[in-house]
Amino acid sequence: MKTAVILPAYNEEKTIKDVIIDFHTHLPDAEIFVINNNSKDKTHEIALETFKNLKLKGAVLFESRQGKANAVKKAFSEINADLYIMVDADLTYPAQEVHKLIAPVIEGKADMVVGDRISNNRYKEENKRKFHEFGNVLVKKLINVIFKSDLKDIMSGYRVFNKKFAKNYPILVEGFELETDMSLHALDKKFKILEIPIQYKDRPEGSFSKLNTFRDGFRVLKTIVKIYKNYKPLLFFSLFFLFFFIGSLAAGIPVLIEFIKNQFITHIPLAILSTGLAILSLLSLSIGLILATVTQNHRYNYELNLIRYIQNESDKKNS
Repeated sequence: MKTAVILPAYNEEKTIKDVIIDFHTHLPDAEIFVINNNSKDKTHEIALETFKNLKLKGAVLFESRQGKANAVKKAFSEINADLYIMVDADLTYPAQEVHKLIAPVIEGKADMVVGDRISNNRYKEENKRKFHEFGNVLVKKLINVIFKSDLKDIMSGYRVFNKKFAKNYPILVEGFELETDMSLHALDKKFKILEIPIQYKDRPEGSFSKLNTFRDGFRVLKTIVKIYKNYKPLLFFSLFFLFFFIGSLAAGIPVLIEFIKNQFITHIPLAILSTGLAILSLLSLSIGLILATVTQNHRYNYELNLIRYIQNESDKKNS
């Protein structure tokens, strides 16, 4: 079984060598791919030197489009393997945990295995950015409610995928929304997900996170809106329907009362406002119904394409 270790890296000169050595030690037969994502430090040079000294299988690739998701997209599209291991290059995820993450995918019990930092409280103990933990919890609870799931760690960067998932996952995000998007895609398309608790440690001294509290807080809010709009459009636009409908009633009731009493109205602006809000409420509901149908058709077409992919892969193996 061909195994590929994917290490997206942006300015990781302090840790990249240790991460490469760590995974080579525990997976000596795996191919290791460092995806240099416009690093301004010596990440690229150190990675190349490490590959040369250890005579490693794999390569150091370059991705000019900034963002972790773009780096992983390059890896999934250009690297052919049976098993894909995605892990951050910051030395926060220990390589010795990799075998228990790999096993369920090899056994066919999961399409994606997630290294769960939350269940054993390691992330809470090591994480020094408490606002990020709050954002993680908020998004996780929302996703679990919408999809009736029980995921513990939505944003873990330590994941193992089979080829079916990696080659049929369209990466449409660009940055650190990647892990959340992966979880959403897997839930929406009914891939088998398994979470396994792992050890986790914060970045070593001298290594700095690329996350920004306020910028990524905004991303969390944007992700919440996206989840509702893209995956549950009827629910999303029903909220607008209720808002406009209640506003229409609030503006229209005084007009109706006046008309019943006097058989004419003087609150012309309120009447116009009420009518406008009623039209907006009906438009919102109509948009929600249309998009819900489109989303359902998209799922249907995706399943058909996935069946064809699986059949093609089976035919290749049998030929």
